Amino acid sequence: MSVHDLKPITALGGSEPLVETFGTLTLSEVTNLALASAAARLGTEATCEKALKTLLGAPPPSPGTALLGEPFSAVWMGPDQYMIGADFETHEDLAEIVKAKLGESASVTEQTDAWAGFDLSGSGIDTVIELLCPINTRAFPAGSATRTTIHHLGCFVISGGDNFVRILGPRASAGSLHHAIHTAMQAVL
Repeated sequence: MSVHDLKPITALGGSEPLVETFGTLTLSEVTNLALASAAARLGTEATCEKALKTLLGAPPPSPGTALLGEPFSAVWMGPDQYMIGADFETHEDLAEIVKAKLGESASVTEQTDAWAGFDLSGSGIDTVIELLCPINTRAFPAGSATRTTIHHLGCFVISGGDNFVRILGPRASAGSLHHAIHTAMQAVL
């Protein structure tokens, strides 16, 4: 096989994103998400926050929250640390875009291929999430985000509102994460 014969695959190894439905629940593999992390450098926190506000069109998220905007989203990862997301089709070079906007005020790292995303939607997601990790999603309104462990994997869980949660986990363990979510969905039926 020559280089020009290579075909992209999803984190789960498919040519198309996996979509599964169990009763009222739907699990969708997310393949169109560009990601970049940004961490303010020591002494430049205020400058970084101001630049992020310009980039995002709103103040960066505070602890335990996410900004669910367009064209950029952001998740608080730690003090002065954020994961920035955008549509891959229009922002394949997201890390470069973020770096250009933040300049020397932050260290920016490409994260797109490091994470696998899964969207879980439908009634009953509260029970699925509670089977997976110690998050009370009934008290987890839209724009909430937290880092937790699912199936021994460090993951982010982001609430998009009623009956919608996005889970980001390590791409290298996408199969294990998918299995955990799939099993929890089946258990809820």
